[in-house]
Amino acid sequence: MSGAAARVGIGTRFRYDGEMAEIVEMTATAAGSEAVLKDGRGRLVRLSVRELLFSGRAEIIPEEAGPSSQDVGEIASVVLSQLDDAQRQQVMERAGHVREVLTGYTAGSTELARCSEPRPEYAAAVPLEARYRAKAAELGVSDRTIRRWAAAYRHRGEAGLADQVRGTGKAAGRVDDRWVAVAREVMAEHTDASKPSRKRVIELTRARAAARYGGERKVAQPSQATAYRVLAQLEREHPLFRLSTKRNRDIAARPPGPYGKLRPVRPGEYLLMDSTRLDVFACDPLTLRWVQAELTAGMDWYTRCITGIRLTPVSTKAVDVSAVLYQSFRPRPSGPGWPGHAVWPEHGIPRTVLVDTGAVQGPGLSGPPLVPETLVVDHGKVYVSQHLTSVCRRMGISIQPARLRTGRDKGPLKRFFRTLREDLLQALPGYKGPDLASRGSSPEGEAFFFLDELETIIRQWVAVVYHHRPHQGLVEAGLPGLELSPAAMFEHGMARSGYIEAPRDPDLAFEFLRTEWRTVQHYGVEIGGRRYRGAGLPAPGTRSPYNGPGTNTWPFQVDPDDITRIYFRHPDDRRWRALLWEHAPPDGMPLSEEALAFARKLAASRYRYPDDRLAMADLLERWRLGLGDTRAERRMALRLARETAIELPETVMPAEGAAAPAPGSTLLGRPGPRRPAADALPETGDDDAADFGDGFDEDDFYADALEDV
Repeated sequence: MSGAAARVGIGTRFRYDGEMAEIVEMTATAAGSEAVLKDGRGRLVRLSVRELLFSGRAEIIPEEAGPSSQDVGEIASVVLSQLDDAQRQQVMERAGHVREVLTGYTAGSTELARCSEPRPEYAAAVPLEARYRAKAAELGVSDRTIRRWAAAYRHRGEAGLADQVRGTGKAAGRVDDRWVAVAREVMAEHTDASKPSRKRVIELTRARAAARYGGERKVAQPSQATAYRVLAQLEREHPLFRLSTKRNRDIAARPPGPYGKLRPVRPGEYLLMDSTRLDVFACDPLTLRWVQAELTAGMDWYTRCITGIRLTPVSTKAVDVSAVLYQSFRPRPSGPGWPGHAVWPEHGIPRTVLVDTGAVQGPGLSGPPLVPETLVVDHGKVYVSQHLTSVCRRMGISIQPARLRTGRDKGPLKRFFRTLREDLLQALPGYKGPDLASRGSSPEGEAFFFLDELETIIRQWVAVVYHHRPHQGLVEAGLPGLELSPAAMFEHGMARSGYIEAPRDPDLAFEFLRTEWRTVQHYGVEIGGRRYRGAGLPAPGTRSPYNGPGTNTWPFQVDPDDITRIYFRHPDDRRWRALLWEHAPPDGMPLSEEALAFARKLAASRYRYPDDRLAMADLLERWRLGLGDTRAERRMALRLARETAIELPETVMPAEGAAAPAPGSTLLGRPGPRRPAADALPETGDDDAADFGDGFDEDDFYADALEDV
């Protein structure tokens, strides 16, 4: 009988449900063989042999020794796969010699015998001891070596010989374990420190081992070469010398156990939010300040769809995070000229989803309206503000903070930032690289985009390209070879779950905006020197039911990105009303608070008695010039910017942390509708006419366009 087999019959003992039992009877039935087991207390139990052998509740207690799955040695495939070609050839040669000693044939059988086999000294009639001596003399080794080879071959075949050929292969195996433990300890202590040399680590290890164990004689000190080999092996466990210190800290911070992973099963289950510094220099379209641009984005984990984008100068504020979440409730309208596949209602969002159509202009939406169940954010102050957490709690949105300094908890969104840099940002003028080592000689001197232009480009790239490109992280378990894009995954998620978490009331998004307390006057409401009026305001003098910070004040929701309107919810019918600013642009263009502040400074420098009407007129004129697409319009925009910089030097000085404007920068026009041609613009003086002539050298003009700035 094979050593791997065990006899099952009457008298065979089992460990069944943790108790010792013995088969006392076996019978054959129509349903199969059955066995009767008797435990140590005399109780009997009848069960099928199939259940006894394959249910996992019973374990055979063999009567004879044999191989076990819990043996210390590795299995044959693991041992043999660790050999290189030379070692594998050596094992085959030794196995042939052992088979010739045991059977007289190198192949081990008469059917595969060679023409000269068996040789006389290895014939079956020759005693085994004599065959051992003959083979030892043939190979030039001792009889003991041949006996050891034969014993290893009888026990484990070629795998037994492989252990002797391969050896341990570990330098640390020949060094005192206490010295290796101290070396590992010293390497771990340098995780947060500057990178030391290998020689320094060896010296510290020797000194600490001698001090801890009572002298160098107590712990055998390895040679310099052996110590270097030990550190090379320990480098695999705790990297210290080969990689950068930042990478070493990241590896050391990994959890000791296997990685866990949140597995979303439908759209809207998890929303990842994070901010990153973009690798492109940008410019404020109003102040002409060079600034670092920071992108805040929200991503639906299941579909990898981007639900909100917010580009801010220098740093992100709490209101910016709320604005990104606001876009999940009220997606931005799609841009003019976008292809049909980039407009979400055309690729899978049901028409029955409750979205305020009055707030959506254009052919459709730029993203899916979703209400997340859980927000995955980091511990930044802007992500755990009282306003955001309170609104999320009211709407039933859980907030799950990521672990400290563990970017992999938001891995899909981090990967999106890298894709954005590699596929889009590095193709834009003004790209400065991910670090100082990758930066060009003068990225500031290249052409650059305004902040709003850059955000428009990123938003369109996400809608047109990213949402419709296959994503390696999107996999359907039933069809592992199917390539899915975020847009296709959104459709699949809807078909799989049967529903999505859409806003039950888009007006809930107003709760993410900032609250301002003001009184109602006969002219309306005044916030920041701006007067708003509209239908639904309480009559002047009406007593406010709120206990606001002032007397008889009412709450108004303000969007810092669009101060042309504010929102008010009447306490009687609890319905939201939009109140318009009296000097709002007639074309409905949004206006930020920073833009109005700059416009007021511009008007104050040009008019003796400035007001918001004059400020808006100049600002709109400046915008219309800056939005031009023709070469003439761009030259006019630069000339106006140059004149403005001379008149208002204090408004164009670089802000703290912003890069200074560089001569020779090319201001690119905003992507959008075409503006009138050069001949349709107002007539200019002779100098301007000369600038627009055919002989004008545009490169020379741009070389000193911002010199005064």
